[in-house]
Amino acid sequence: MKTIDTFNFSSKRALIRVDFNVPLNDQMEVTDNTRIKAAIPTIKKILKDGGSVVLMSHLGRPKNGPEEKFSLRHIVPALEGLLGQSVVFAGDCIGEEALRITGALAAGTVVLLDNLRFYKEETAGDVDFAQKLSAHGDVYVNDAFGTAHRAHASTTIVAQFFPVEKLFGYLIEGELRSIDKVLLEPESPYTAIIGGAKVSSKISIINNLLDRIDRLIIGGGMAYTFAKAQGGEIGNSLVEDDYLPMAKEILETAKAKGVEVILPSDTLAADAFSNDANVQKVATAEIPDGWMGLDIGPDAIAQCRETLLTSKTILWNGPMGVFEMPAFQSGTEQLAEAVAQATENGAFSLIGGGDSVAAANQFEVADRVSYISTGGGALLEYMEGKVLPGIQAIRE
Repeated sequence: MKTIDTFNFSSKRALIRVDFNVPLNDQMEVTDNTRIKAAIPTIKKILKDGGSVVLMSHLGRPKNGPEEKFSLRHIVPALEGLLGQSVVFAGDCIGEEALRITGALAAGTVVLLDNLRFYKEETAGDVDFAQKLSAHGDVYVNDAFGTAHRAHASTTIVAQFFPVEKLFGYLIEGELRSIDKVLLEPESPYTAIIGGAKVSSKISIINNLLDRIDRLIIGGGMAYTFAKAQGGEIGNSLVEDDYLPMAKEILETAKAKGVEVILPSDTLAADAFSNDANVQKVATAEIPDGWMGLDIGPDAIAQCRETLLTSKTILWNGPMGVFEMPAFQSGTEQLAEAVAQATENGAFSLIGGGDSVAAANQFEVADRVSYISTGGGALLEYMEGKVLPGIQAIRE
């Protein structure tokens, strides 16, 4: 793996693709700095070597050129606070002024280019656009795992203009090492927790994991598709009827491979999708008409907790319920705590996916697990066995 530890950045301009696609509030302030914080070690290593840094990222999904609400200028205060130094903001990413700013950088300088997606050429993977971006640096560093599954100009195409000096940053290095640990060399017992709303978005990852894991915990809205596939009554719970045969097939495949599948035995059901709804605990396969499952129940929590505390490797992708509502956060919160306790007992744990990471932060276990992945779609595709263009571009 080509990483920045193998390179001396003295007198070099490092063009770094970071993932600063972070949430902002109405005052345009960063509300979750996890991704910015994750980029700091790479930036500091380059500066310590005596190099300079040019950062490029996207933010949101601007439709037609520059939009103030999607400008990366809003990221500057949070970045400066975490970095402990001033950051020069270039009001564009390929314009003459931006190129003038980055043309002769003094060692120790950090420049942030404006939103790459103000140009349609970025997502189109345009070669000319990528070449213009390449003029900002002497070395290309990809440290944006969250966008590594996209063959965009800044994540993949630009690497061809750095045939020798292209490297992974610490974030991507850590991501690949941690994901490979749960994919290629897991210690048994290995438990995967797969949750979230839809079976359809998790089929590939489940199928790829069945040859590797010992236990599979299924929660969230997708659990009700599995419950119905087994003949259960699920009331008004979320269900993907088109995927009932697939859910049944997954259960049969798991059984044939000796994988224990843990479906929630009980459910916290509500009579409306609301934090103030009436709530009752019912068997997951016996949810009354007019009621919907919004969290796993206490018996399911206890079983999952016991499973996790006896695990040596844990992968968690997807919440157990609608944890954004306090009334239905218990399942996700208690599983998060169990994952943290298992880690403290010696297990290796990887949490990935936007909702799972948000839950880990909300319930304050992020610092108590082995690794938090910054990649959503990239993590899923890598775990499905797909080649990520942004990774391949550096490895070539």
